[in-house]
Amino acid sequence: MYRKAITVAAFLASTSFMLAVNAQDPTPQQQAEQAAETRQSVFRLFRYNLGTISGMARGTVEFDAEIAERNARRIAAMAPMIPELFAAMDTRDYTLETEALPVIWEQFDLFQERAQALVDGANTFADIAAGGDRMATLGAIRAFGANCGNCHETFRVDN
Repeated sequence: MYRKAITVAAFLASTSFMLAVNAQDPTPQQQAEQAAETRQSVFRLFRYNLGTISGMARGTVEFDAEIAERNARRIAAMAPMIPELFAAMDTRDYTLETEALPVIWEQFDLFQERAQALVDGANTFADIAAGGDRMATLGAIRAFGANCGNCHETFRVDN
C-alpha cells in the first residue's frame, strides 16, 4: 500500500516539475534547438519514405508500385514544409547540431525553388509508379532522387 502511494506521489511530483519547467518561456537557444529538431524530424520522415523506394531500386525491398506511389506522395505533401520550417527561425547564430548550411537563409529563394522541385519530382515519380510498371518506376527513381541531391549540394553539410 505504501509503495503504491509513494509511486503515485513520485509520479505527481515529477509531473508537476515537468509542467513547471515546460511552462517557462524557452530561451532563444532552446527555441533554436526546437526549430532544428522539428526540421530534422521532417527529414527523418523523408528518409523513412525514400528508404523503401531506394530499397526497391537496389533490390533489397520487394517492388510494390502502390507503396512507391504512396511514399512519393507523402514526400510531395511534406516538402512544402521545408522552407516554412526554415523561415520560421533563422538559427545561424546558435550552436546546434545540424547539417543545414547558413546559405539557406542567404539564398532563400533558391532554397524554396529546390523544395518545389522536390514536390514536382515526387509527384512525377508517384504518377509513374501509379501506372504499376516496374521498369518505368525503377527507371524514374534516379530523376526523383536528383531533386534531393540538388538541394543537398548547396544547402547541406557534405557527409
